[in-house]
Amino acid sequence: MTTLLYSHPACHDHVAGPHHAECPERLDAIAKALEAPAFAALERHSAAAATRAQVALAHPADFVDFVLESIPASGYAAFDSDTVVSPGSGTAALHAAGGLCQAVDAVVTGAADNAFCAVRPPGHHAEATQAMGFCLFNSVAVAAHHARKAHGLVRVAVVDFDVHHGNGTQALFWNEPELFYASTHQMPLYPGTGATDETGVAGNIVNAPLRSGDGSAAFRRAVEERVLPGLEDFKPELLIISAGFDAHAEDPLAGLNLQDEDYAWVTQELTNFAREVCGGRVVSALEGGYNLDALARSAAAHVAALMAAA
Repeated sequence: MTTLLYSHPACHDHVAGPHHAECPERLDAIAKALEAPAFAALERHSAAAATRAQVALAHPADFVDFVLESIPASGYAAFDSDTVVSPGSGTAALHAAGGLCQAVDAVVTGAADNAFCAVRPPGHHAEATQAMGFCLFNSVAVAAHHARKAHGLVRVAVVDFDVHHGNGTQALFWNEPELFYASTHQMPLYPGTGATDETGVAGNIVNAPLRSGDGSAAFRRAVEERVLPGLEDFKPELLIISAGFDAHAEDPLAGLNLQDEDYAWVTQELTNFAREVCGGRVVSALEGGYNLDALARSAAAHVAALMAAA
């Protein structure tokens, strides 16, 4: 079997401003890293655009229309001070969500073991009716609902190791006992959610907050003591990863101290779990990561671990 890579040139066309951290060069850095000989066997695919109906699995249809109709014909528009859009942003967001749906299709049908979606804008801060935190649509939530609607899966889990808590994914899953969300993240930090007592309607939310300055040991302990046991209790049929690499020590937006090797380690732990519980089915999506060198190395370590598990 194999690992699939989904991306699309349209994901470069979302531009949030000349000095915005969430920039198109993020995808260039990852693409360059994945040109190394070690990734020759990576099967590369163009990410199709999601339909409005697919996005509306996670967001109300009128909100989907509102976001797409708010994209300017020229210049910039803003949903908040951090979430700025330009003429290519709506198409980019549709390809981001669509790539995840395609990856779910491939993994669930057995065409591949796992997949990584190098897409942007990110999605985990987007709530049902609120674009925020660089995010327009919550692509992992769209993918989770797509897995259930298109393939009849019931139990889908998302694990998020971005340095920022995925408030949007948590909110969208909160009242859905057959959807599971687990997150390691720095706290206190934007967006202010993610305390340990935020557990969802059926204990289906597991938060493992870390403190500024925490590094590999605290992160690995959180995964071993909170995230993995939560997954084991939930027993998903599909595992989706919100792969943010901004907890890296070199990242400028926060204060955790993870290293490249931590991303290889956590990916190995998650794929080992998936092999035992859900047939190895893993779909991963790029979230944060804003130091280009650290992002490239960390994403490469993540993809290499996915390939090793395939």
